[in-house]
Amino acid sequence: MTDADFQMFGMSKADIRDQYINSITAKLSGMEMVVMGILSDCQEMQNYGVDTKERIRKQMNIAKFILAEMMQEKRQAA
Repeated sequence: MTDADFQMFGMSKADIRDQYINSITAKLSGMEMVVMGILSDCQEMQNYGVDTKERIRKQMNIAKFILAEMMQEKRQAA
């Protein structure tokens, strides 16, 4: 994992692919549902402690990364 990945996501891009993009939720409900779940988690995290701003920022970056991957896949299919 690069330092940039850690600063942006808190995990590597490979981990995002393993844990989110290749998840059972993605397979059964679609990537859109995965992104909606991440955004819902961000909403819930707003009610918690001090370090949540940074965690929310990283989760939102993960959601954006997944959306970018979805867009790339759509372009390649066209």
